[in-house]
Amino acid sequence: MLNLNSVMIGTKQLKALGAFYEKVLGKPADMFDAENGFFGWQVGSGYFSVLEHSEMGGKAKDPGRVMLNFETPQVKEEFERIKALGAAVIRAPYEMGGGWIATLADPDGNYFQLVTPMP
Repeated sequence: MLNLNSVMIGTKQLKALGAFYEKVLGKPADMFDAENGFFGWQVGSGYFSVLEHSEMGGKAKDPGRVMLNFETPQVKEEFERIKALGAAVIRAPYEMGGGWIATLADPDGNYFQLVTPMP
């Protein structure tokens, strides 16, 4: 049995993405390593990080191929807060199966979703 323990996003815009996700997550990085180009946060039971990567320039070519889901009971409120931080709106909050989902994009164009907790 496998256990997913972390997700990493590679970027050439380390400082921009690090600052963006600090605002989205509402806290400074739990781990920051300027020498190795790394920001990392404990988010729930998993770990999320932004890593400097020399071959990841420009916007995401297939931004919907892999999406991060951030769980919150306040999808609409968090959508408005994160949109005000400069996230690109991909899809405004909509109801699906009794829960809410919204899709946004970070400064590199990577998609992420806000979702209500699953029952």
